[in-house]
Amino acid sequence: MAPQLQLGLDTFGDVTVGADGVPLSHPQVIRNVVAEAVLAEEVGLSFFGVGEHHRPDFAVSAPEVVLAAIAGQTRRIHLGSAVTVLSSDDPVRVFQRFATLDAVSSGRAEVILGRGSFVESFPLFGLDLQDYEVLFEEKLDLFGRLLTEGPVTWSGTTRAGLDHQKVYPFTDAGRLTTWVGVGGSPQSVVRAARYGLPLMLAIIGGEPARFTPLVDLYHRALSQLERADQPVGAHSPGYVAATDAEAREEMFPHYRAMQERIGRERGWPPMTVDRFEHELGPDGALFVGSPETVATKIARAARTLGLSRFDLKYSLGTLPHERLMKSIELYGTRVAPLVQEMLA
Repeated sequence: MAPQLQLGLDTFGDVTVGADGVPLSHPQVIRNVVAEAVLAEEVGLSFFGVGEHHRPDFAVSAPEVVLAAIAGQTRRIHLGSAVTVLSSDDPVRVFQRFATLDAVSSGRAEVILGRGSFVESFPLFGLDLQDYEVLFEEKLDLFGRLLTEGPVTWSGTTRAGLDHQKVYPFTDAGRLTTWVGVGGSPQSVVRAARYGLPLMLAIIGGEPARFTPLVDLYHRALSQLERADQPVGAHSPGYVAATDAEAREEMFPHYRAMQERIGRERGWPPMTVDRFEHELGPDGALFVGSPETVATKIARAARTLGLSRFDLKYSLGTLPHERLMKSIELYGTRVAPLVQEMLA
């Protein structure tokens, strides 16, 4: 584990409700996300990530544009995607957009590449879901070559090939910080190791410790492939309030509504109180509660998995912006120092 765990935040730009209980407009949600990121820097957090979706309950479909707006109002915090759905995008354009973000932010850009847990982007961009695997495999292969910032020669079945082609702009550091996001597939873990890219674990249900074998597999694969060791991060949903009871009371109705809305699409069972309570416990994936409770759970996960970074997915369905801002403040000013003390 790194000497000091980096703590970050992720949001999907969930459409929240106002004081009257009415959902806010997409433009207002996006403006609120920018304000949330500015606060994240003010309270000393290391990273702010914005996810990509193409559906009505999430406002952000172009994370790089939102991140560029945030870059103009911040100076230190690193900015990235959470995640970029590479399968339904063009690797050259993804590289160009994030290299541009890296320029305007003075080297603070990161991209987390993944396949995503939603598939709306595939029909939107004229792609066949039957090509789900090959699209990601080929496009990650091309993106890995683009990271060298040298002439690229590449051919595949999912886009036109490149012949000794340079792609601009280059970055100041000579390499764009790039992670691979995975949801629990050993094949995805080995793939990340094959390209020598850092690993970001999406832990959205169940015990974080169950990812330990995947982390071990990742480090073994890096070693066997003679790749340099790379950092491992984790992303999990959570919410911080003054007390455990207050956190549960404030977030549960919004979280349950989000889970049940998505569950109806995917055939999930309804969210029960018992299931919710289990996920809140020490063996669950919800990092919800008082600063002390959340810090204890983060420190435990960091030790167990050997994490270099932990990103709290702080937006939870329609949970209002004002409460999200308070949660961010507590996360930066109370949780972060406690975590560092616990890991010291």
